[in-house]
Amino acid sequence: MSAPRELSTVLPGRLGDPNLTLRDDPRSDPRMIATLAPFGLDGPQPPAPVTAASPIDQIYAACAEMEAGFGAVFESLVDLDPHPDVTRSAETIKGVDGNDIQLYIHQPTSRHAERIPAIVHTHGGGMVIASADDPNYRYLRDQLAAAGMVVVGVEFRNGAGRLGNHPFPAGLNDCSSAQQWAHENRDELGISKLVMSGESGGGNLSIATTLKASREGRVGQIDGVYAQCPYISNDYESGNPNLPSLVENDGYFLSCATMGPLSRAYDPSGENDTNPLAWPLHASTEDLSGLPPHVVSVNELDPLRDEGLAYYRKLVRAGVAAVGRTVNGTCHGGDLLLYKAMPEVFRSTIEDVRAFAYSL
Repeated sequence: MSAPRELSTVLPGRLGDPNLTLRDDPRSDPRMIATLAPFGLDGPQPPAPVTAASPIDQIYAACAEMEAGFGAVFESLVDLDPHPDVTRSAETIKGVDGNDIQLYIHQPTSRHAERIPAIVHTHGGGMVIASADDPNYRYLRDQLAAAGMVVVGVEFRNGAGRLGNHPFPAGLNDCSSAQQWAHENRDELGISKLVMSGESGGGNLSIATTLKASREGRVGQIDGVYAQCPYISNDYESGNPNLPSLVENDGYFLSCATMGPLSRAYDPSGENDTNPLAWPLHASTEDLSGLPPHVVSVNELDPLRDEGLAYYRKLVRAGVAAVGRTVNGTCHGGDLLLYKAMPEVFRSTIEDVRAFAYSL
């Protein structure tokens, strides 16, 4: 009889080796590394040019540079041609603050049922940068629509960047207005169920829109939430020992040193540091009680992994039907971003969103 194997005592990622990089982490999918390497995103990241304590105008300037840099990377990674089986349209609505909000609507050209689920999609970018009209988000909406759903992309006001500078709660108010518009137009759009979904900052906004609807007595308008790699703790500079992935995966595509200034741009005064509508991980059991079913999907090699899982556990303790999902071998949002390198991983996420929406 052979002796039992001893379990490794080496802690994962940068918890075990503070100098480890994404490309050297044995958990990393090599296809991800090959894709990120030409952009220098597989190794050590340069120091952040600002901190959360920097003057706000310097933070805004750094956000604009970050937006341009990531935008160029994302554009190079996606197919720019429209999906042949998807119909695109746009709608301009009035937001609760009296501003115009552009909605991008993608639908399957051939529908096999009178009513199908809808995704109200809130894009990533830390609630501060990027646009729903960026090519990677157009591509994502096309793929979700081709899977048999109506997808409504929300061009909300950002905290910084070319659609800023509009601090919290401007972006959240826009997403809430879009959600209400989709609910009110269920018949016209042929919607059976309405799901809030987004990744990173969009994961924050999909959750926060649902919390806001609950506070306002409208939570019944939302049938489910599929939050992906949500950016929800606001613990990026202070740290939180209960969220070890902030250290374990720091500098893997994302860094805490970068996320701190982004959070300041979203709420320059800092008065909403623990407001659940700004940072949903701070929601209480009372806040979460009665929410619709959730999926919280995270990436194994993401600094944000543990805050997403912590929120999932809070939901379960509050009696909400919830599923936690971890996409192994991937960085922040890697299952969505790297579809050319890892098509089966991307397709698994699209199919999971679809299965969730159709299960409601």
